[in-house]
Amino acid sequence: MHTVWKGSISFGLVNIPVKLHTATENKDIKLRQLHKECHTPINYQKVCSGCDQEVKNEDIVKAYEYAKNKFVVLDEEDLDQLKKENEDKAVEIIDFVKLEEIDPIYFEKSYFMAPDSGGGKAYSLLKKALEESGKIGVAKIIIRSKEQLAVVRVYNETLIMETIHFPDEVRSSHDVPNVPEEAKIVQKELDTALLLIDQLTTEFDPEKYTDDYRTALMELIEQKKTGKKTVTATERKQPTTSANVTELMAALQASVDKTKKKKTAPKKRAAPSKTKKNA
Repeated sequence: MHTVWKGSISFGLVNIPVKLHTATENKDIKLRQLHKECHTPINYQKVCSGCDQEVKNEDIVKAYEYAKNKFVVLDEEDLDQLKKENEDKAVEIIDFVKLEEIDPIYFEKSYFMAPDSGGGKAYSLLKKALEESGKIGVAKIIIRSKEQLAVVRVYNETLIMETIHFPDEVRSSHDVPNVPEEAKIVQKELDTALLLIDQLTTEFDPEKYTDDYRTALMELIEQKKTGKKTVTATERKQPTTSANVTELMAALQASVDKTKKKKTAPKKRAAPSKTKKNA
């Protein structure tokens, strides 16, 4: 597995060198956009809205817009230093809580935790302590330049770290539009709903749930491949830049001028021979 973060995590005086590996993967089928006429992939360019010119990555700076069209430019060096100062710190477990106390809306992304060299025993100690206590650890960590709140818990035989949202990142349910007020429910209707829930209640088995749309889409793609219903992108023509045109015209003009000079240059007359005087 690819390591996405490397550092250490501590609880009390116990320090554990660890690596993080992404625990989940996105299996969405990515579809490309083609030009309908020639079936060539569409490219997206970064264009300045002010001068309408394409901008290269080295000409882009980061900034914070504090008011409409007013920015504070942030130097890359400052951001790198800020990132390094925080990433160099060991991740400390702040609190221990019960998993059921955290609503699922807070959970964001999962990472497998693996012990780094020399951290095996402390890793096993934390895992065993979490299992025995039935608790999970709450910590802060910086991943990809963003500080994250995270929990550490046991998953099967492994420790797993799950980033969770800060409270101000979760929108208030009171802002949801058109939520009906408490309505008067007929008892018979409620009993029927409860009966239906009871009939559909089972133990959660993740293996029984599949992505039917993704499966059907892949079958459609394979059918089209088998039936030779495919297209080939038009070979991209190399654009002739204005600089190349200028250089070419200059070379052609120089050749013309050189040839013209040869044709119009006057022929040299032969020098008259000197005659000897008679004695």
